[in-house]
Amino acid sequence: MSFIKWHPVLYSINNTEFDNHHQKLVDIINKFHKAMMEGKGVDSLEQIFFELKNYTNFHFKAEEEKMLAINYPFYESHKKEHDKLIARMEELSVRAKTGEKLVSIDTFKFLKDWLFTHISRVDKQMGEYIINNKT
Repeated sequence: MSFIKWHPVLYSINNTEFDNHHQKLVDIINKFHKAMMEGKGVDSLEQIFFELKNYTNFHFKAEEEKMLAINYPFYESHKKEHDKLIARMEELSVRAKTGEKLVSIDTFKFLKDWLFTHISRVDKQMGEYIINNKT
């Protein structure tokens, strides 16, 4: 059973491409949670960080290219949020590599909170702009 459920009403930004990306990120976080529940959180972190980092970079690149293409007025602040996530993930990755025991719990909580705060606040704003500025 998944720990995080995708709720279209709460989290959809009404853009199929980015909603699919966000759902994939939820899947990765759920995979991480499952590993933690099985007592494999720390052991699984390296693989999950790798998968999350690759997918996040792919997703952020797609969002940033779209924002630039439509002259999104909040591009800079949105990109800064992306950059902060990447920096935080690097910090957590370093902590995991040193064998810190609580890093899996910290990582899970951070990812869950960041993802849904970012989607419900920042990405929804971008989604509305995309819809209202279709050419």
